[in-house]
Amino acid sequence: MSEDPVTVDELAEKADEYLHETSLTPEEYEALKQSVAELTPIFSAENSYFVLGSYGQPEIRRLQLVKDRLNRRPGAYAFLMVDIRSEWTNTYLKFRLLADYTDMIVGVAEHAQGGFLVEQGYFTALDEYFAKTNVFKREYETLDLEDVETGVTSENPYSGMQTAIFEMLDDGGRLCRWATEDELVECVATL
Repeated sequence: MSEDPVTVDELAEKADEYLHETSLTPEEYEALKQSVAELTPIFSAENSYFVLGSYGQPEIRRLQLVKDRLNRRPGAYAFLMVDIRSEWTNTYLKFRLLADYTDMIVGVAEHAQGGFLVEQGYFTALDEYFAKTNVFKREYETLDLEDVETGVTSENPYSGMQTAIFEMLDDGGRLCRWATEDELVECVATL
Protein backbone atom coordinates (compact mmCIF):
# COMPACT_ATOMS: atom_id res chain seq x y z
CA MET A 1 0.00 0.00 0.00
CA SER A 2 2.30 2.77 1.25
CA GLU A 3 6.05 2.67 1.47
CA ASP A 4 6.14 5.21 4.31
CA PRO A 5 5.31 3.80 7.74
CA VAL A 6 2.24 5.29 9.40
CA THR A 7 2.94 6.99 12.69
CA VAL A 8 0.92 7.05 15.89
CA ASP A 9 0.43 10.79 15.41
CA GLU A 10 -1.08 10.25 11.94
CA LEU A 11 -3.45 7.61 13.29
CA ALA A 12 -4.36 9.82 16.25
CA GLU A 13 -5.09 12.73 13.90
CA LYS A 14 -7.44 10.57 11.82
CA ALA A 15 -9.02 9.21 15.01
CA ASP A 16 -9.71 12.71 16.29
CA GLU A 17 -11.30 13.59 12.94
CA TYR A 18 -13.58 10.53 13.09
CA LEU A 19 -14.57 11.15 16.69
CA HIS A 20 -15.95 14.61 15.74
CA GLU A 21 -16.56 16.55 18.96
CA THR A 22 -14.70 14.14 21.24
CA SER A 23 -11.12 12.94 21.35
CA LEU A 24 -9.25 9.79 22.25
CA THR A 25 -9.17 8.86 25.91
CA PRO A 26 -5.70 8.19 27.33
CA GLU A 27 -6.51 4.46 27.26
CA GLU A 28 -7.56 4.63 23.60
CA TYR A 29 -4.41 6.56 22.72
CA GLU A 30 -2.28 3.89 24.44
CA ALA A 31 -4.14 1.14 22.55
CA LEU A 32 -3.51 3.04 19.32
CA LYS A 33 0.21 3.25 20.12
CA GLN A 34 0.32 -0.47 20.79
CA SER A 35 -1.52 -1.18 17.54
CA VAL A 36 0.89 0.54 15.16
CA ALA A 37 3.29 -2.41 15.15
CA GLU A 38 0.39 -4.80 14.75
CA LEU A 39 -0.88 -2.83 11.74
CA THR A 40 2.49 -2.95 9.97
CA PRO A 41 1.47 -5.83 7.64
CA ILE A 42 -1.43 -3.70 6.37
CA PHE A 43 0.90 -0.83 5.55
CA SER A 44 3.69 -2.92 4.10
CA ALA A 45 1.79 -5.56 2.09
CA GLU A 46 1.64 -5.21 -1.65
CA ASN A 47 -2.12 -5.83 -1.36
CA SER A 48 -4.08 -5.79 1.88
CA TYR A 49 -7.60 -7.19 2.26
CA PHE A 50 -10.00 -6.34 5.09
CA VAL A 51 -12.46 -9.28 5.22
CA LEU A 52 -15.87 -8.53 6.74
CA GLY A 53 -18.85 -10.69 7.55
CA SER A 54 -20.68 -12.46 10.33
CA TYR A 55 -18.68 -13.92 13.22
CA GLY A 56 -21.41 -16.41 14.05
CA GLN A 57 -21.00 -20.14 13.64
CA PRO A 58 -20.58 -21.41 10.94
CA GLU A 59 -20.15 -18.10 9.07
CA ILE A 60 -16.77 -17.29 10.61
CA ARG A 61 -15.39 -20.50 9.12
CA ARG A 62 -16.16 -19.11 5.67
CA LEU A 63 -14.56 -15.76 6.56
CA GLN A 64 -11.44 -17.68 7.58
CA LEU A 65 -11.61 -19.56 4.27
CA VAL A 66 -11.68 -16.29 2.31
CA LYS A 67 -8.85 -14.86 4.42
CA ASP A 68 -6.77 -18.00 3.92
CA ARG A 69 -7.25 -17.99 0.14
CA LEU A 70 -6.33 -14.30 -0.10
CA ASN A 71 -3.24 -14.81 2.07
CA ARG A 72 -1.98 -17.44 -0.37
CA ARG A 73 -1.38 -14.70 -2.92
CA PRO A 74 2.18 -13.36 -3.16
CA GLY A 75 2.51 -10.02 -1.37
CA ALA A 76 -0.97 -10.27 0.17
CA TYR A 77 -2.11 -9.69 3.72
CA ALA A 78 -5.75 -10.50 4.51
CA PHE A 79 -7.25 -10.11 7.96
CA LEU A 80 -10.49 -9.99 9.92
CA MET A 81 -11.33 -7.14 12.28
CA VAL A 82 -11.11 -9.61 15.17
CA ASP A 83 -7.48 -10.36 14.22
CA ILE A 84 -6.46 -6.88 15.36
CA ARG A 85 -6.10 -6.29 19.10
CA SER A 86 -9.25 -6.37 21.15
CA GLU A 87 -8.04 -3.48 23.33
CA TRP A 88 -9.76 -1.13 20.90
CA THR A 89 -13.02 -0.42 22.68
CA ASN A 90 -14.30 1.89 19.94
CA THR A 91 -15.11 -0.52 17.11
CA TYR A 92 -16.37 2.32 14.86
CA LEU A 93 -12.96 3.95 15.05
CA LYS A 94 -11.20 0.61 14.61
CA PHE A 95 -13.24 -0.11 11.47
CA ARG A 96 -12.59 3.33 9.98
CA LEU A 97 -8.83 3.24 10.53
CA LEU A 98 -8.51 -0.31 9.19
CA ALA A 99 -10.67 0.54 6.16
CA ASP A 100 -8.63 3.70 5.48
CA TYR A 101 -5.34 1.85 5.21
CA THR A 102 -6.54 -1.32 3.49
CA ASP A 103 -6.32 -1.71 -0.27
CA MET A 104 -9.54 -3.72 -0.60
CA ILE A 105 -12.59 -4.35 1.57
CA VAL A 106 -14.06 -7.81 0.99
CA GLY A 107 -17.51 -8.56 2.37
CA VAL A 108 -18.94 -12.05 2.73
CA ALA A 109 -22.73 -11.65 2.95
CA GLU A 110 -24.89 -14.56 4.01
CA HIS A 111 -28.00 -12.93 5.52
CA ALA A 112 -29.43 -9.87 7.27
CA GLN A 113 -28.91 -11.29 10.78
CA GLY A 114 -26.02 -9.22 12.10
CA GLY A 115 -22.72 -9.68 10.38
CA PHE A 116 -21.44 -6.53 8.81
CA LEU A 117 -24.68 -4.59 8.29
CA VAL A 118 -23.33 -1.39 9.86
CA GLU A 119 -20.15 -1.60 7.81
CA GLN A 120 -22.24 -1.97 4.65
CA GLY A 121 -23.77 1.39 5.47
CA TYR A 122 -20.33 2.95 5.84
CA PHE A 123 -18.88 1.62 2.65
CA THR A 124 -21.93 2.71 0.74
CA ALA A 125 -21.98 6.24 2.19
CA LEU A 126 -18.24 6.86 1.87
CA ASP A 127 -17.00 6.91 -1.72
CA GLU A 128 -13.42 6.02 -0.81
CA TYR A 129 -14.63 2.81 0.86
CA PHE A 130 -17.21 1.96 -1.79
CA ALA A 131 -14.57 2.22 -4.53
CA LYS A 132 -12.47 -0.51 -2.92
CA THR A 133 -15.28 -2.85 -1.82
CA ASN A 134 -16.18 -6.22 -3.29
CA VAL A 135 -18.93 -8.40 -1.83
CA PHE A 136 -19.49 -12.12 -2.09
CA LYS A 137 -23.26 -12.63 -1.72
CA ARG A 138 -24.63 -16.02 -0.83
CA GLU A 139 -27.55 -17.20 -2.96
CA TYR A 140 -29.99 -19.74 -1.58
CA GLU A 141 -32.30 -20.63 -4.48
CA THR A 142 -30.31 -23.70 -5.53
CA LEU A 143 -29.64 -24.95 -2.01
CA ASP A 144 -31.65 -27.41 0.04
CA LEU A 145 -32.45 -25.43 3.20
CA GLU A 146 -31.51 -28.46 5.29
CA ASP A 147 -27.94 -27.90 4.04
CA VAL A 148 -27.94 -24.24 5.14
CA GLU A 149 -26.41 -23.94 8.58
CA THR A 150 -27.26 -20.30 9.20
CA GLY A 151 -31.00 -20.63 9.83
CA VAL A 152 -32.06 -18.17 7.12
CA THR A 153 -35.03 -18.60 4.85
CA SER A 154 -34.44 -18.72 1.14
CA GLU A 155 -37.35 -16.34 0.50
CA ASN A 156 -35.95 -13.20 2.06
CA PRO A 157 -32.43 -13.63 3.49
CA TYR A 158 -31.41 -9.99 2.92
CA SER A 159 -32.90 -6.63 3.91
CA GLY A 160 -34.12 -4.09 1.37
CA MET A 161 -31.15 -1.85 2.16
CA GLN A 162 -28.71 -4.70 1.52
CA THR A 163 -30.42 -5.51 -1.76
CA ALA A 164 -29.89 -1.95 -2.98
CA ILE A 165 -26.22 -2.11 -1.99
CA PHE A 166 -25.81 -5.41 -3.81
CA GLU A 167 -27.33 -3.87 -6.94
CA MET A 168 -24.88 -0.94 -6.83
CA LEU A 169 -21.93 -3.30 -6.41
CA ASP A 170 -23.24 -5.56 -9.17
CA ASP A 171 -23.51 -2.57 -11.53
CA GLY A 172 -19.85 -1.85 -10.78
CA GLY A 173 -18.79 -5.47 -11.38
CA ARG A 174 -17.88 -5.95 -7.72
CA LEU A 175 -20.51 -8.48 -6.61
CA CYS A 176 -19.91 -12.21 -6.83
CA ARG A 177 -22.68 -14.69 -6.08
CA TRP A 178 -22.04 -18.02 -4.40
CA ALA A 179 -24.04 -20.85 -2.85
CA THR A 180 -21.42 -23.43 -1.85
CA GLU A 181 -17.98 -23.05 -0.32
CA ASP A 182 -16.42 -24.15 -3.61
CA GLU A 183 -18.21 -21.26 -5.32
CA LEU A 184 -17.03 -18.92 -2.56
CA VAL A 185 -13.45 -19.96 -3.35
CA GLU A 186 -14.18 -19.20 -7.00
CA CYS A 187 -15.34 -15.70 -5.95
CA VAL A 188 -12.02 -15.15 -4.17
CA ALA A 189 -10.21 -16.13 -7.39
CA THR A 190 -12.07 -13.39 -9.30
CA LEU A 191 -10.60 -10.57 -7.19
